[in-house]
Amino acid sequence: MELNDEPRPDTDEGQITTDGAATATVAVKNLSNLAPDTGKPLDMKAKIRFGIGFVLFGLLWMTAGTAGSAVLLPQRFSELNIGVPEVILGTMNSVGCVFALVSNIVFGAFSDVTRSRFGKRTPWVIVGGFIAGGGYAITATSTTLFGIVAGWSIVQIGVNCMIAPAIAVLSDRIPENVRGTFSAFYGGADLVGSSLGTFVGAKFISNMGTGFTLGVALFIFAGVAAVLAWPRELSSKSTGNTEKLHFSEIAKAFIPPTKNCRDFYLALCGRLMFILGWQMIGGYQLYILQKYCHMSKTVSASVLSQMAALAMVVQIIMSLVSGPLSDKLHRRKILVFIGSAIIAVGLAIPWFFPTKEGMLAYALVGNFGYGMYKAVDQALNVDVLPSGDEAGKDLGILNLANTLGQVIAPVIVSAIIVATNSYAILFPIAIAGVMIGAIIIMFIKKVK
Repeated sequence: MELNDEPRPDTDEGQITTDGAATATVAVKNLSNLAPDTGKPLDMKAKIRFGIGFVLFGLLWMTAGTAGSAVLLPQRFSELNIGVPEVILGTMNSVGCVFALVSNIVFGAFSDVTRSRFGKRTPWVIVGGFIAGGGYAITATSTTLFGIVAGWSIVQIGVNCMIAPAIAVLSDRIPENVRGTFSAFYGGADLVGSSLGTFVGAKFISNMGTGFTLGVALFIFAGVAAVLAWPRELSSKSTGNTEKLHFSEIAKAFIPPTKNCRDFYLALCGRLMFILGWQMIGGYQLYILQKYCHMSKTVSASVLSQMAALAMVVQIIMSLVSGPLSDKLHRRKILVFIGSAIIAVGLAIPWFFPTKEGMLAYALVGNFGYGMYKAVDQALNVDVLPSGDEAGKDLGILNLANTLGQVIAPVIVSAIIVATNSYAILFPIAIAGVMIGAIIIMFIKKVK
């Protein structure tokens, strides 16, 4: 932002009065239409390829992960008779998320400093899919708590090996003026994958072997599909990034931001509270249907499928609308806040009406707001990065919010269920988490 005497043709104007008299024009530079890696605008073919790549990536890995964590694995834990299912699920998610927390930062930082003929992000995106697929196979076939937790931890390592560099592509290669749209492509696909995963998991709840095999294939193909769809990343030689790395440079890549980072950490805290609130209900839908709404295995699977279908339709619509709208208005925060408020309303419905209709209404209203939030979430995170050169590492740190939220949520849920044997109190706590997160985001200054 600059203070100028005369307006410039490529700016939006506003007025500020100082000392009650002098008036200066505030000029806000338009968002750039140049791709950071090439310094050129993206042509339509490149935009289509990036869009397809982000959609396939988010859709495939999230479908596999959600089918397992939200449906197939919880049902399997109920049938294994090796402990309390909620505790097994909570332990698996909590320990796995610790590995996710570390690996997201590690692989993000490594991808920042990688030198290869395939670029710095591509190798990690591909390798991560194979690691995740292998871990998922171990989780699905293990009959002990140790094996389950170990397998899921490997899944988290692989998934975050893909995610950290893939999301950094938004900063590396996507122009500012369309970043909200491409964030919506990924965020919307991520949401649709979550709903589709619930739907797929419910369909295979009586044939879990086939469901797990499909999940392994989807994990492996997610990274490969994204890389094949995107325009090829520039090699290190093409970008002039060929100098030999020293240990001090690698170590520096792991240092969290310390300058110009107020908004960065506000985004981290806001996202943490939001994910915590959302995950407390979203991660336990099967158990809520069976133990809070008192539905049988068959009925709960049917309702879960209906909820997933509703959520998918709403999320697609909101992603197509919210991302481009964010770019057009140059606004991110207000969409996050409105989306969070809508989610709070959706969470309140089954709290007061623990019925099939109440859960379907939650799926419809809650995912309407979640679709709006997710469509602009990654764009907002990229916009608050202190340095584009360390996008992989810094976005990895921001993704700590996802990881910590998923770590804390099972701990809270498990403690409440063990202490009260009731799911009712989860809903007001979830609502509070979502709204606190939205309020924190509104204090960010760098992003409108």
